[in-house]
Amino acid sequence: MHTLYKIQRGFIEDTTKFVGKRSSLSSIKKLAGQTLWYGLPTIGSRFLGYILNFSLSFIYHAVDTADLTQIYAIVPFLNILFTYGVETGYFRFVQDKEKKILYNTLSTSLVVSTIIFSAVLLLFTHQLADATFMSAHPEYFIWLTGIIFLDTLATLPFAKLRQEGRPRKYAFVRVMGIVVNVLVVVFFIGICPKIAAKNPDSIWLIFYNPTIGIGYYLIGNLVGSAVTFLLLWQQWKGFRFEFDKTLWKEVMKYAYPLIIVGLGGMINEMLSRLVYQHVATIDPIKAKEELGIFAANYRLAVLITIFIQMFRMAAEPFFFNQSKEQNATKTYARVMKFFVIACCIMFLAIGLFLDVFEKILTIKYKEYGEGIHIVPILAMGSVFLGIYYNLSVWYKLTNKNLYGAAITIAGAVITVLLNIWWIPYFGYTGSAWATFTCYAFMMVVSYILGQKHYRIPYAKKKLIAYLVLTTLVFFIHKGLVALYGNIYFSVTTAALLLLGFLWFVGTIEKKEFQQFPVIGKYFK
Repeated sequence: MHTLYKIQRGFIEDTTKFVGKRSSLSSIKKLAGQTLWYGLPTIGSRFLGYILNFSLSFIYHAVDTADLTQIYAIVPFLNILFTYGVETGYFRFVQDKEKKILYNTLSTSLVVSTIIFSAVLLLFTHQLADATFMSAHPEYFIWLTGIIFLDTLATLPFAKLRQEGRPRKYAFVRVMGIVVNVLVVVFFIGICPKIAAKNPDSIWLIFYNPTIGIGYYLIGNLVGSAVTFLLLWQQWKGFRFEFDKTLWKEVMKYAYPLIIVGLGGMINEMLSRLVYQHVATIDPIKAKEELGIFAANYRLAVLITIFIQMFRMAAEPFFFNQSKEQNATKTYARVMKFFVIACCIMFLAIGLFLDVFEKILTIKYKEYGEGIHIVPILAMGSVFLGIYYNLSVWYKLTNKNLYGAAITIAGAVITVLLNIWWIPYFGYTGSAWATFTCYAFMMVVSYILGQKHYRIPYAKKKLIAYLVLTTLVFFIHKGLVALYGNIYFSVTTAALLLLGFLWFVGTIEKKEFQQFPVIGKYFK
């Protein structure tokens, strides 16, 4: 008890070192509110997306989902190439430039380039299908092109809503797009086959083609993207074809390293699923099956990435707007602390209840449970990635984006080499450890460089302590379950350990949490 008291006292003393606490907390409250508004539609849409993705394991064998896995691994790469950093460039320059000219210039650039890039994709549809072992489904790439085309044109309107502080409109459009997506998929995959079995001539089947099968996931996405674009029409109404060449060059000079950063980030996140069938030294059908298992379990770990994404939606414009404030660095440090606490809680919510997730994942096909052991590895890797995103504020605010590009390229090289090396020996387990290693490297290097070029007073000892404690709690539960493998025992001990962690954090951060709205009253 005396040791615990000393740890708590040390943590509290460390917290009180911050000055400008009230203004900093006020800013964090605003960020938390923005995060919720931008995050709720993200969580809602991703949750519905998870229902769709999880339904794959209830409808199709792992081998049948491999093609869809590869298609959705390609999408992020194309998103980065099609948008080439204009969103972050818009946030960076909107404070200093004439907003309308900036918006029109970047929109004109985006419209023209999107048309050109889409035409190139359509031209090489069959070649892309052959290169990804999908020769039987070149139409997937046609639908993919339509999705990317519409999503790219929605980029700046969404950025405009975020910059103007209109999270409600942002939330409405995001949610409506995903709801339409889900409804289309449910109708064509869940309802139409039943109607066809009972009444093949039904008018409801006028657009239904049973041979499309799993491809309706892409069609649903395409329709959802179209609805999203139409709902953003108000943001397009004021657009005029206007191009300021000098301004465009200035934005691109700032943004082009971010393209490298983005592509490197996608290599780190998606490469394993793109190269798996090329690198695995097993039967091609078995490789497709393993890829499907890998993807299904990866989705569990990505639950943390959902939180990271919703945080970034609010944090990116927040960091730029906050940069001119006197206590900006202290605010960034406190944001990092609360972010790490949230990530640790999410990791434990996944890792401690892994048995429950496995039961759900294997309701119909037991094969998906083979890869459940990679989830904690990928989840902690996602935590490292989130910390890296927080740390990246230093090079964005100091216009040193080339450093970010260099870090990401180094991480991408690690990802490529380790996947090529480990997949033939360890399968998707090797790929999971490659992801973990890459994100850990990027996090550490970014912290070291950031403290050199733009020092932020992070509570380093406290953050490390939380991460270590989280890992210890996970392994304690794992050890207990190894001794007694009953599912009820597993769930009970998991709940107790998670509550214990929450109590510990709540005790240490009591003074901080007391000042927060809604939850503050529970800490008084």
